[in-house]
Amino acid sequence: MAGTTLLDIKGVQTYYGNIRALNGVDVTVKQGEIVALIGANGAGKSTLMMTIFGAPRARAGTITFAGTDITQLPTHEIARMRIAQSPEGRRIFPRMTVMENLQMGASLDNLKHYEEDVEKVFTLFPRLKERIAQRGGTLSGGEQQMLSIARALMARPKLLLLDEPSLGLAPLIVKQIFDAIRELNRTQGLTVFLVEQNAFGALKLATRGYVMVNGNVTMSGTGKELLANPEVRAAYLEGGHH
Repeated sequence: MAGTTLLDIKGVQTYYGNIRALNGVDVTVKQGEIVALIGANGAGKSTLMMTIFGAPRARAGTITFAGTDITQLPTHEIARMRIAQSPEGRRIFPRMTVMENLQMGASLDNLKHYEEDVEKVFTLFPRLKERIAQRGGTLSGGEQQMLSIARALMARPKLLLLDEPSLGLAPLIVKQIFDAIRELNRTQGLTVFLVEQNAFGALKLATRGYVMVNGNVTMSGTGKELLANPEVRAAYLEGGHH
């Protein structure tokens, strides 16, 4: 199913001031995969997500996307390469309506597909269609997360980066969001790189996964392998399936 390498992260080190947050991270995402990066809070997962977009910049190592070295590119140029991000904390535009948020996500060169793309995200998240004229800030947390993902999809991404999409949401909503991601991958072949504290949900969804501890990738394997791994189970899966 998975084909050529789409995102290749090699030996990436990222600092905040003098503090090293990533210690030479290697991660690969192939076309058509869902890859999950799991780890405790503060492990460096979100830092890696942000480093892909060049804020903060990698001080060492390389990030290659679809064969192009993007390590030093400005953030807006990286976004133009059809990498879309649904950041942690669902940064939607709270004063804009659902529809206006989606318009902000649409890339200017894809406006000919605009109506079709809006229909697609409403099919995926029917709740948003019901809330089309509502301001983003008045939506529930789950609806805001759906809107954040929908807005990212409006850019017709080749790669969708999802940072903690299940954070703070009720289990039923988490299931809806994970189901939507699975559906996008299955029907549209969308490649997804997912950062999650919800290890159980993420690994069930993922083709492959990586485990991050203190800025290092300590383990990798298929979703199934990591779910069955005793160390992973002890660290991230004990005490119920969040």
